[in-house]
Amino acid sequence: MGTWNSRGLRGSTLEEFINRTNERYQEQGLALIQKIPTPITPVRIDKEHRHITLAYFEQKSTVDYIGAVQGIPVCFDAKECNTDTFPLQNIHAHQVAFMQDFEKQGGISFFIIYYSARNELYYMPFSEIKQFWERGKNGGRKSFRYEELNPDFFMQLKNGFHVPYLEALQKDLDLREQ
Repeated sequence: MGTWNSRGLRGSTLEEFINRTNERYQEQGLALIQKIPTPITPVRIDKEHRHITLAYFEQKSTVDYIGAVQGIPVCFDAKECNTDTFPLQNIHAHQVAFMQDFEKQGGISFFIIYYSARNELYYMPFSEIKQFWERGKNGGRKSFRYEELNPDFFMQLKNGFHVPYLEALQKDLDLREQ
């Protein structure tokens, strides 16, 4: 099936790999994570080919995924970046607000970022997102660099498709307890 090769992920492959990982976690009884569809309103439909040719988003989406891991509520978003600098404009204020509220309710929020030029995955804890977000809001850099990231949260794809974010989530939980 899908391989993780020198060309890296393309298009929605990151999402497909996360979806397959979530199915596997569910089969193993480790987690129940759902992809949240973005609601759209069709404007123009090609009846002959039976597909939507024009639509608009009904509302701002919050996160890509939500669910529970061993009784812990989790939500996360998946992002791709093709350079070593990630622009904060790729993360929206309503997403940060939702994740912050989710954390206040005892949940865990994070991002999975795929650095396509490096072919690397990164688990970004909410505390790290918040730090970069606040820096940008307060007149600092409106992006973060690859070099600024915590080396402990880089993930290696397993079995060609498995995104092992539960291991990174465990590290995140361990740090929160310290």
